[in-house]
Amino acid sequence: MAAHLCAVDVGTGSARAGIFDQRGKLLARAEFPIVMNRSAAGHCEHDSEDIWQAACAAVRAARVSADVEPADVAGISFDATCSTVFRGRRGEQVGVSPGGGDRWDTIVWLDHRALAEADECTATGHEVLGYAGGVMSPEMATPKLMWVKRHLPESWARTGQLFDLADFLCHKASGSLARSQCTLTAKWTYLAHEREAWRHDFFAAVGLADIFEHAALPERASPVGTDLGPLTPAAAEALGLTTACRVGAGMIDAFAGAVGVIGGLPGIERHLALIAGTSSCVMAMSPEPRAFAGVWGPYFGAALPGLWLSEGGQSATGALLDHIVRWHGAGGDPDAALHRKITERIMQLRADEGLDLAGRLHVLPDFHGNRSPLADPHALGVISGLTLDSSFDSLCRLYWRAAVAIALGLRHVLDALNANGYGIDTLHVTGGHTRNPLLMELYADATGCTVVEPVGGDAVLLGTAMAAAAAAGLYPNLTEACAAMRQEGRARRPNPAAWPRFDRDYRVFLEMHRQRKALDELV
Repeated sequence: MAAHLCAVDVGTGSARAGIFDQRGKLLARAEFPIVMNRSAAGHCEHDSEDIWQAACAAVRAARVSADVEPADVAGISFDATCSTVFRGRRGEQVGVSPGGGDRWDTIVWLDHRALAEADECTATGHEVLGYAGGVMSPEMATPKLMWVKRHLPESWARTGQLFDLADFLCHKASGSLARSQCTLTAKWTYLAHEREAWRHDFFAAVGLADIFEHAALPERASPVGTDLGPLTPAAAEALGLTTACRVGAGMIDAFAGAVGVIGGLPGIERHLALIAGTSSCVMAMSPEPRAFAGVWGPYFGAALPGLWLSEGGQSATGALLDHIVRWHGAGGDPDAALHRKITERIMQLRADEGLDLAGRLHVLPDFHGNRSPLADPHALGVISGLTLDSSFDSLCRLYWRAAVAIALGLRHVLDALNANGYGIDTLHVTGGHTRNPLLMELYADATGCTVVEPVGGDAVLLGTAMAAAAAAGLYPNLTEACAAMRQEGRARRPNPAAWPRFDRDYRVFLEMHRQRKALDELV
């Protein structure tokens, strides 16, 4: 019996594939880069065909590495960033780059071209905003569609299919035009808990009354892990699999990470998933809806069936550390080797100066806006306490304090969640930050929470493999797949001696937010 699973994760810069057994053990994975076009300030586009080709190459390489026969892969699913794919009525690419051409048909999740349109959505005060933290983000689909219709009307006229990227990949694999309940609920103002899930009056209010003529959207979304059908012959050949392989409705990448680390846990309201890489997403789940400003959601069934999900995050975390390295005169290309060199030097400096290292240097990490809990995409970063020192050690001090600021920003989000009914005391971290020992230490010490790092492999891929397992019928439903496939983690408890230092830093952090607001009001 076919009992292996394939999961594909498309991030900002690459497509990765993993082959799992039915107990959730990662057997092999492979990764291929994808291209991104920065056509103007704040504009970023992908080529969806390039993404599909990279995904196929990764699947083929991972399966060979795992020494698994094509016929032994029973199910496949996809997760991806919440990027928006534009296709014509016959499925052809439709370009959305101001530079022209149809190759760049996908607006990347981090693209902020639609700030004005997001503000217009917020100004409507429509009830859908009550399930988006009260504020529309330019990283969601609606403002991006508004921007294209307004600024690239010829592209809009040609558009006949619109997809969140995970849904596009599922479509390429299965031929189905179904959409995931995860993507539509989290990014397309779909109200999964309501009989009238689409609010046509909202789209009319923001100039998108014709969205259903251009999007090929279904009346109802498909829950995560729904069987969308078998691989098409063309997809099976491209992926190196067979048409017996079932395709499961996928997820946004951060949601897949949440399923991978906290799916199947009892007492889920005490647990937070932190999916941390270029940016950071935090995911909390509960049986009841908990709506409050500054945190996206609550989203019904966007990850696990029957549960409401609250999503917060930080728009620039790994990207902020990369920026500090690139920007500082003693820095350079922020590759893994340079990050490691900086981290090692920080450890040496801390051995002499302790946690008071660069104690008068303070950072607000909102260099790409504040996703949570302020929900202010216009927010700017702040650095206080600079000197004329341009040495490598000064870079290390700034890097350390930027890392502290990232952890304090997480505490800011946690405080908002716990003030609104959650009782979170455990963080489950997955993503690139697990390779940064400073951040892993700070996440525990600056928040006071126990931090759990998965040790069984890539949790984002695991969450997607769980969806594939449900679709393939290896388990009766997604909940049981999570319980059976969940992997153990390594726990790190906070250092009580560090709390006074970081609690003081947190008070400064909050004061800097107040002062930035006061300065903005003066200007």
